[in-house]
Amino acid sequence: TVCMVIEFSNLYQRYWTETWYQTLTAAYGFLETLKPEDYVAVVAYDLRPEILSDFSTDKRKAHEAMQRLRIAAFSESNLYDAVVDTADRMSEIEGRKAIVLISTGVDTFSKLTFDKTRKAIQNAGVPIYAIGMMQAIREYYDAYGALGPIARLDFLQADNQMRTFAKESGGQSFFPRFYG
Repeated sequence: TVCMVIEFSNLYQRYWTETWYQTLTAAYGFLETLKPEDYVAVVAYDLRPEILSDFSTDKRKAHEAMQRLRIAAFSESNLYDAVVDTADRMSEIEGRKAIVLISTGVDTFSKLTFDKTRKAIQNAGVPIYAIGMMQAIREYYDAYGALGPIARLDFLQADNQMRTFAKESGGQSFFPRFYG
């Protein structure tokens, strides 16, 4: 039983941008790896988490839900609220379960703090497998001096938050720098 939690805000996933493409490629790629008996749900978040498809073994429902991820609505990215909401909902599910978090790791406006989020994730007992987006494009911008020191720190903090969530929940974090 897997829930894909996908950041889809106007902050980084603007229509036809590199990050928009990366996000959709990662999400569709993960869907293709699932076995027919695997249950999957899709949750997208910006200002608030939205369940796009509930748990089902029918992968067509997940693909239909992914079709809604074309044009982002809000410029907020409330990672903490989305992860805690999903982990709380999944804590009641029996058997093997996991959250696949596809995100930049940036949180702009959550009601919860980092510490409260960590505690909630630990208590939920749902492993988080985090996939950090924008790694290659950040390296590119940094190499050409287009990424300032504050932005660099923001992204390092975001990566560390995702590493922490994954590690403390019993999952893993991945930060792909190359396509493929």
